[in-house]
Amino acid sequence: MEGPRSDVGRWGGNPWQPPTTPSPEPEPEPDRRSRSRRGGGRSFWARCCSCCSCGNRADDDWGPEPSGSRSRGSSSRGGRRPESRGSAVNAAGDGTIREGMLVVTGVDLLCSRSDQNRREHHTDEFEYDELIVRRGQPFHMVLILNREYESSDRIALELLIGNSPEVGKGTHVIIPVGRGGSDGWKAQVTKASGHNLNLRVHTSPNAIIGKFQFTVRTRSEAGEFQLPFDPRNEIYILFNPWCPEDLVYVDHEDWRQEYVLNESGRIYYGTEAQIGERTWNYFDHGVLDACLYILDRRGMPYGGRGDPVSVCRVISAMVNSLDDNGVLIGNWTGDYSRGTNPSAWVGSVEILLSYLRTGYSVPYGQCWVFAGVTTTVLRCLGLATRTVTNFNSAHDTDTSLTMDIYFDENMKPLEHLNHDSVWNFHVWNDCWMKRPDLPSGFDGWQVVDATPQETSSGIFCCGPCSVESIKNGLVYMKYDTPFIFAEVNSDKVYWQRQDDGSFKIVYVEEKAIGTLIVTKAISSNMREDITHTYKHPEGSEAERRAVEKAAAHGSKPNVYATRDSAEDVAMQVEAQDAVMGQDLAVSVVLTNRGSSRRTVKLHLYLSVTYYTGVTGSTFKEAKKEVVLAPGASDSVTMPVAYKEYRPHLVDQGAMLLNVSGHVKESGQVLAKQHTFRLRTPDLSLTLLGAAVVGQECEVQIVFKNPLPVTLTNVVFRLEGSGLQRPKVLNVGDIGGNETVTLRQTFVPVRPGPRQLIASLDSPQLSQVHGVIQVDVAPASGGGVFSDAGGDSRLEESIPMASRGGA
Repeated sequence: MEGPRSDVGRWGGNPWQPPTTPSPEPEPEPDRRSRSRRGGGRSFWARCCSCCSCGNRADDDWGPEPSGSRSRGSSSRGGRRPESRGSAVNAAGDGTIREGMLVVTGVDLLCSRSDQNRREHHTDEFEYDELIVRRGQPFHMVLILNREYESSDRIALELLIGNSPEVGKGTHVIIPVGRGGSDGWKAQVTKASGHNLNLRVHTSPNAIIGKFQFTVRTRSEAGEFQLPFDPRNEIYILFNPWCPEDLVYVDHEDWRQEYVLNESGRIYYGTEAQIGERTWNYFDHGVLDACLYILDRRGMPYGGRGDPVSVCRVISAMVNSLDDNGVLIGNWTGDYSRGTNPSAWVGSVEILLSYLRTGYSVPYGQCWVFAGVTTTVLRCLGLATRTVTNFNSAHDTDTSLTMDIYFDENMKPLEHLNHDSVWNFHVWNDCWMKRPDLPSGFDGWQVVDATPQETSSGIFCCGPCSVESIKNGLVYMKYDTPFIFAEVNSDKVYWQRQDDGSFKIVYVEEKAIGTLIVTKAISSNMREDITHTYKHPEGSEAERRAVEKAAAHGSKPNVYATRDSAEDVAMQVEAQDAVMGQDLAVSVVLTNRGSSRRTVKLHLYLSVTYYTGVTGSTFKEAKKEVVLAPGASDSVTMPVAYKEYRPHLVDQGAMLLNVSGHVKESGQVLAKQHTFRLRTPDLSLTLLGAAVVGQECEVQIVFKNPLPVTLTNVVFRLEGSGLQRPKVLNVGDIGGNETVTLRQTFVPVRPGPRQLIASLDSPQLSQVHGVIQVDVAPASGGGVFSDAGGDSRLEESIPMASRGGA
């Protein structure tokens, strides 16, 4: 049964539009004076504390609250904050402090990264000075008073978020100290010593996430007092996977360490037979503000920000730029001259900080970039999230839940009819949560995909979708289960045009889609196979049942009724480890599993392909007839020289071999598509000396051009959480087969094991990267070193003479 939930489509029609020139000043927040009498005209104390409902004070809410506006920045990075009142506020609103009033002269939120709050809430790695807590878990603070606290005094804490805070929407939270609260909010005195009052504050496990303004109100016999808003006292509240009452709770500490706190990870790409991997940097200073800005930019109602399903749905829409001027502009054309080649990014930080700083979508992204940024955003907000790669990922365009490939009478692909495509790989995200909006049994991992492929409720977003519903073919479960099911477990159906113009199914390939689904393993850099979580074993009764159950809900429900079956010749494609710039060869192996001789006519068509399955024109083909004795095997090899494929190369250097065949004696039709990629070299990184917090350290980067041609306009990127803010190095040209050596310095700001990541990009060669682990020792005085005032992105040109060589 579906519970009440806000769908992203409900607020999709009015996206935030960037100004022509970003405004340097924030707009003031509307005056809250008109809202001071919410709650039936009762005073603040009558609303928050029943014992005060008969008080002799006037029904006054102490006048207007200080105005201010949320901005995209934070004080720790020099951003704009809400204005604070310069003086205290009493009941009359004139700032007079009467003798005997309980005045809060200061607040210590114990928010430094080494304090108890940040450590217990697992937020001490955020490079922020403000208090960052996770909902449903208590934290501590100290109020500094002008006199000793007395039992007759009344104190209430207030948290406010958004332009129109309301108690009923959870955007205005009132917590009377020692009097209990609602929905898990409460505050208790733990110690009263002199003018200091120690409090333990409990937040609701259903609280809205975001950055709250904080104030304190007091009431004593001498009068009422309100602490002015101070931007230094703002409090970030995040989802809490450590809290059993939170919908995002994860019951495995090693999972939480990996999927919530790990600042870097591995993203896999390539093909199932030739898997590549790259390290991705997820976090650095300023990213939390960028993540919250995404929700603001979408115009997501604050009242819905406590629901992880709604938040994930908004993030999946906002990480891409379609519909809503979101974070990243997708580009699969191969022309990246007006932005950054997606293969050149080494992390999410530069992308998110650029979006936060300018308000404009960042060029360019492809699936692994969308997924990497989504991992950053969801982990930062407190959801356990992992980056997942699906090899041979289908893109079903007609909701048939099958991949339909059309051929002519001679089994040559009819590209103008082949709208469905199979991506060599596709990267998305899993995030962990309960699903109270679905029947029981669908909690756990949920797919969220920010790559814009098809619309959902009229918006380019996808998920969250229960992995359990995908596994069992329950495509009627929300959200977007049919599309994701087709990506991982549809069948590839080959249709041949007949003499009368109609099409007939000649072959169904049941194990061609979703052949391998992987993610980074917990607590290591190894690759973990998670295919079993998405689908039953290939060919098993449960897997076939799931496929046919799903197809029955598609646009071609009777597709399996027209299959032919006689198959005694098997075909397999083998490709050697192909290296960019070298010759290669591909082979087709035929095996006769029958008891009679078989004659096979083979056709091989080779073309380049984008990783999305979009192919170029065929640049080489071969035909051969093979005679197979019973039980015998034979192979057909196609050699391909570098000079043959070089003029046709597209982004990422992938190729597609289409193989079709016809068995003369039985009429059996053979068909297979095989994708392989040209491997690129890695960057070699070497640390020159020990790494210590606050001390300059040097790294050496070595690269050898594998091509006999000059690489032009070469750009290196370098970054690492706690090590190096995103840095761009323009090095000019690198000659054919030349080796270059670069040396760069950086200053670590946080101790512990860190990852320093580099990439290289040029028009002639991309998808080149490298990583090194840097074990940073603490500074001699302990603590951390701050570079919060530094630029979010550094760029410099490296003259030829200083590059070194080999």
